[in-house]
Amino acid sequence: MPDLINLIGIAAVLSVGIFVQSAAGFAAGLLIVPMLLWLGYSIPAASMALLVATVPQNVMGVYSLRDAIRPSKLLWPGIARIAFYPIGISVLVVIESTFSVDRIRQLVGAAVLLSTIAIMLYRPHPKPSIAAFWGWIAFPLSGFLQGLIGMGGPAMVFWVQAHDWNTRQVRGFLFSMYLISLGPALAILLLKFGEKVIPAAVLATLSLPALLIVTWFGLRFGNWLGKERLRRVTLGLLLLLGLVGLASPWLRS
Repeated sequence: MPDLINLIGIAAVLSVGIFVQSAAGFAAGLLIVPMLLWLGYSIPAASMALLVATVPQNVMGVYSLRDAIRPSKLLWPGIARIAFYPIGISVLVVIESTFSVDRIRQLVGAAVLLSTIAIMLYRPHPKPSIAAFWGWIAFPLSGFLQGLIGMGGPAMVFWVQAHDWNTRQVRGFLFSMYLISLGPALAILLLKFGEKVIPAAVLATLSLPALLIVTWFGLRFGNWLGKERLRRVTLGLLLLLGLVGLASPWLRS
């Protein structure tokens, strides 16, 4: 039987991330991965827990927003994400064999902090469409970062912010992109890391009933609160997590 303390810990972290993701359409990885690192999980284990946790959330998100999703927009971005995911995993293997736990936490903290600052500062003038060039940067980068540190969302968020889409279209697109890559990402993690990620997968699976409830509330909370207020709260929390990650060596001393 899984340890109850570990189950409560991972369920609490996943619930926070899934609620924010359901409400805002992004930030699950940015929240969940650094928090699970502080609970003692590796990046592959944290990524596995994150992916398992987001299965029902993304299914429910796509279903509830299906009227706002345009399938023609999904094909090539989805392929690009999946193609670059294994490259990120390969770099992750090198990092895990080279750096200490504190250095890895600093790396993740820096990624969270830089992503959050970029999201705060990036204010494009939304257009009906943008040059294809930007998509061929955003989605390969998203897949690579998803494999490397479990955080592929920000690159896609930048891309959708450049479009004059409403909140439902933005969230529907992001949920769809996450759902498309879930199966390949889970398979690659299991093949590459095997027993190292199975305990986290089991704990995340046992957390799913609670996460289903959290998803339901998050989707409705997102519609009620509105994008800008959600954005401010989420970015504030991400800034804190990024700073804590950077300070990891000193907090442990």
